Amino acid sequence: MIIKKYLIFISLVLIAFNAFAQEKYITVVGDSLVGRMVNGESIREVYGHVVLTQGNVKITCNHAVQYLSVNNAELIGNVVATQDTLTITTPKAFYYGDERKAKSVSGVKLNDKKVILTADSGVYFFNEHKAMFETNVNLFDTSSTLTSDKLTYYKDEGKAVAVGNVKIIQSKNIIVADSLIHFRESKITYAFNNVRVSSTDNNSFIYGDHLEDYPGKNYSLIDKNPLFIQIDTSYIKQADTTSLENIKDTLIVMQLDTLVIRSKRMEAYRDTINTFKAEDSVEIVRGAFASKNDFTEYFRNKGIIVTKKINKQADQPIIWYDNSQLTGDSVTIFLVENKITKLEVDNNAFIMSRNQIYKKRFDQMSGNKIKIFFNDTGIRLTEVYGGVHSIYYLYDDNTPNGLTKSSSETSKIYFENKKVSTVKLYGTPTSEYYPENKVKGDELAFTLPGFIIHKNRPVKKELFSIISKKKFPEIVPVIKVRSTNIN
Repeated sequence: MIIKKYLIFISLVLIAFNAFAQEKYITVVGDSLVGRMVNGESIREVYGHVVLTQGNVKITCNHAVQYLSVNNAELIGNVVATQDTLTITTPKAFYYGDERKAKSVSGVKLNDKKVILTADSGVYFFNEHKAMFETNVNLFDTSSTLTSDKLTYYKDEGKAVAVGNVKIIQSKNIIVADSLIHFRESKITYAFNNVRVSSTDNNSFIYGDHLEDYPGKNYSLIDKNPLFIQIDTSYIKQADTTSLENIKDTLIVMQLDTLVIRSKRMEAYRDTINTFKAEDSVEIVRGAFASKNDFTEYFRNKGIIVTKKINKQADQPIIWYDNSQLTGDSVTIFLVENKITKLEVDNNAFIMSRNQIYKKRFDQMSGNKIKIFFNDTGIRLTEVYGGVHSIYYLYDDNTPNGLTKSSSETSKIYFENKKVSTVKLYGTPTSEYYPENKVKGDELAFTLPGFIIHKNRPVKKELFSIISKKKFPEIVPVIKVRSTNIN
């Protein structure tokens, strides 16, 4: 009985040792085998239907050179490595038995039934289920394509860490970056340095140095040097004169309007409303329009931009349009076909416009609420509500003729050719005229409370300064500075 138990024990030990040997040492078989010594090392060359095995790793090829003392093998011709659902193919490879890894510099393809990964060279660690591929790396799955210079793929986690000229193409977005972490199942992506997200839906681009993208939530966050650009097409009416008949006609001219927003933090919600938010030190430029504010919310599907103050320490939003400057607690901009059609300023509203010839003369108006309506040539109507106060300079054929200081409950100002044509006051209006001899040389004495000339108007070229022109040369054509300025 004791002998029988002893034999069983010996058998179990031998089985365990054999299993251990199969895990530790590689086995190579084939149609023919040649053994030889090279520099004192025992080498076996195996030809035809070669099969290398080590545990659950199986590799087939045409020709193998096995280095017995170091437990390695060189694999040549139609190399196919398999482990569970994983398949790796390459023309040539080198297998390291002690480390259980395969390396190829002859072009390699990995397929784990979930992704396909290709590169010029790569190493796969069978114990860790990890691939490290280099040069012309491509990763494909059912919903995205990722390319980079280097990529580490963690099979069990479905995680890819890419470095160098990284690009990931998804259904509606393209992300490029210096480096990136991508999770296959959740589609969550973290991108770092020289990041650009381009949307095929609305021709928009977001640049920055740190991105978090959550497709499952239709949400993206950029919180390091973010810059938003949207290139829109708009149409304006332009007078045309036929030279032969001297007949005026109207042309519909297409032009590109580039909306640029810079801030310290940006968020994009790609839901049914399609909302974009910018927070902290927000700067906006679009054609003749510019703004500095604390918080901006852009409802892209509705064509509405809202700027407001959300921090107590922040200044009021400031809006510039042509030679006009507006301030208020909140400002709402309405867009139709990518053109500004209306602008509303709420609470502590103030608007001032500088005369382009007489630089010290500012038309001014304050009230609780201001509405400004635009047409193809600029402002056509301004409406002011609640405690209206105004100062307007008068001219006879561009010759200064004093000013009028007024107050009312409501006011409407009509414009023609970018100049005030008619002013109407409603609700116990009062008006006082100051002749030119009392105004000339003392213009800045005629100001309303809240009059401040803000000299920090954003300039498109300066907003682009945080972006690498070498990395993203496509932004250079849209940097066109408009000269009109109230400063």
